[in-house]
Amino acid sequence: MLEKLSPADRATLATRLPQWRLLDNKDAIHRSWRFADFSEAFGFMARVALLAEAQDHHPDWSNVYNRVEITLTTHDAGGLSARDLRLAEAIDRISAA
Repeated sequence: MLEKLSPADRATLATRLPQWRLLDNKDAIHRSWRFADFSEAFGFMARVALLAEAQDHHPDWSNVYNRVEITLTTHDAGGLSARDLRLAEAIDRISAA
């Protein structure tokens, strides 16, 4: 079973993932994006989907026209794990490209 993040790891979240925020009602991190249009948003989601599948770690997400919302948590760990941080960092690299 995967382990939840330690307090020390949680303390690094603001620096490590500055555009992600902790959710108040769930042990998870969340980020939003706005793109020029639906096609750009969908292209981003397709790239994230391939990455998530390769990592066997799938986000909770939604898309409305040019907006994409992603929430990451590890259900097997009962909250945030290192797996979420790795995926968030990889998603950030995709969105910066």
